[in-house]
Amino acid sequence: MGKMNQWQMVALKEDFKLVESELPSIDESQAIIKIAGCGVCHTDLSFWHDGVRTKKEMPLTLGHEISGVVTEGPAGWVGRNVIIPAVLPCGDCELCNKGRSNMCQNQLMPGNDFHGGFASHIVVPHKYLCPVPDAILERYSLSELAVIADAISTPYQVMKKSELDEGDLAIVIGVGGVGVYGALIAKIMGAKVLAIDISDDKLANAKKHGVDATLNSKGLSHKEIKGKVREIAKELGASKFGWKIFEISGTTPGQKLAFSLLTFTSTLSIVGFTMDKLEVRLSNLMAFDAKLIGTWGCKPELYPEVVDLIASGKLDIKDFVETFPLSKINEVFKNTLEHKYDKRSVLVPDFD
Repeated sequence: MGKMNQWQMVALKEDFKLVESELPSIDESQAIIKIAGCGVCHTDLSFWHDGVRTKKEMPLTLGHEISGVVTEGPAGWVGRNVIIPAVLPCGDCELCNKGRSNMCQNQLMPGNDFHGGFASHIVVPHKYLCPVPDAILERYSLSELAVIADAISTPYQVMKKSELDEGDLAIVIGVGGVGVYGALIAKIMGAKVLAIDISDDKLANAKKHGVDATLNSKGLSHKEIKGKVREIAKELGASKFGWKIFEISGTTPGQKLAFSLLTFTSTLSIVGFTMDKLEVRLSNLMAFDAKLIGTWGCKPELYPEVVDLIASGKLDIKDFVETFPLSKINEVFKNTLEHKYDKRSVLVPDFD
């Protein structure tokens, strides 16, 4: 049987170009995935538009939020529906062996280290593929589930890493395509959840799906916001101490606000990314006996837990995902840059 071809949307300086090529041969550690969908992430925009460098030089096929079907690989995997973790560790280095596989220094990231998911097929290591149970596909298409690979798994990891306890006040700053999942996951974990944003529509959507309280911070000083947060904490029956703050907006104002909300024994988790630098008084961490932590992606070991949240019905993602044909990638990226979408965009291959 002859070699199959693949289609890739390769990122160029101004746009994306459709390229056809022969699928490569794979070794025993790899699998070929026929892509069902690939989500459009802020990181992709950073690579393509903002000048953030990819590890593999451009031109490159971007995309790291991928679902699909295994078409070639180990016999036990062929034909299975899977999620490809956005961070693929080696599994056998110092960090992997210490339970920090998401920070493996030998890790591979689709659309960064090698050609990614804005394509018809992708070749990846099969070691950490996450199976998708058939039952979940009764409610969601496999393409919609691509968002598990990053938009849902990343906030899931940070919620666990923050040591969020039942009854804690979880303050989520930025409830867009990633932050809204963080807010809902915090609620599932038993926290009292306050969503902060400058968009009434995003706040209304978060509230509709179970967030306890919302606050539009637009035009308010940090002092005013902190005062309102104290009032909300009291109304919700949450402690005035130990707030768990999650900065997911990836903006300078969001990060400044997050730091200003630190109080006694707080934990501030930085999830959103910006190239901007902040001037803050780190001694606040000492004075409040607080913690400041970061997070990178999600270790593959946690993916089955994320899938189970959706399969069990605890986390409903239907209202937060919108699919588009991959052939419309230039239009979708342009509209995403202009903030025209309220939902996470997933590109679905539409090539013969």
